[in-house]
Amino acid sequence: MASLSDGVELDFATLADVLQASDSALSKAITHLQDAGYVRARKGQAGSRPRTWVRSTTEGRRAFDAHLSALREIVELGGRSGL
Repeated sequence: MASLSDGVELDFATLADVLQASDSALSKAITHLQDAGYVRARKGQAGSRPRTWVRSTTEGRRAFDAHLSALREIVELGGRSGL
């Protein structure tokens, strides 16, 4: 989700490279994120080659922002406890 912020659309190969993920793992993650309504994938052609592009949805960006806020809160609370 972090790679798809601010309306960025990435093709599958670029996303796999950025995340250093296998095609299989990335495909499964995209499917789960699509099922949750967090990303949209579209298929098309780049020249003669098939391509898949992935973009976050408004709902996905909101969920990711909420997740980051929760993580920041956890870090902040941990800092207060002296750990």
